[in-house]
Amino acid sequence: MKASREKITQPDKIDLPQMLDFYPLQDEKDTRISQFFKNLKTGQLTTTKCKTCGSVLWPPRVVCSGCMSEELEWVNLGTEGELYAFTEMKAGAPLGFEKDVPFCIGLVKIGSLLISSRIDEARYEDLKIGQRVHLKVVELEDDGRVFYRFKV
Repeated sequence: MKASREKITQPDKIDLPQMLDFYPLQDEKDTRISQFFKNLKTGQLTTTKCKTCGSVLWPPRVVCSGCMSEELEWVNLGTEGELYAFTEMKAGAPLGFEKDVPFCIGLVKIGSLLISSRIDEARYEDLKIGQRVHLKVVELEDDGRVFYRFKV
């Protein structure tokens, strides 16, 4: 199944200090995991796997947290997962996301990984543990940065 794609506008057009910007800088000069964002732009959710000990790492890393090796490779996680746990954000949303409440947040199980993500196109009362969810790539209209979410 192919990942869905949606363009979004950064909420409220607030100029956030860089450390409060929830969408990280994504090019090679700003991050050593720029390949993650390049892959995401093509609809692929990827992460790093250690060539030394075989650990699949989330979030993507530049050094294995298990054996400290820098010998990593990119692996595709696919576009489907299973809802492992979820909750609903009703109040106290991060700065700039206040108008989005209520929205759902969950842990998505993909292989051996649990990935924290916003769950779009879902109401809390309709979600179920074990439900299949699908990758959704969101793109900021202003500058083309991308991030991932899941949808039912």
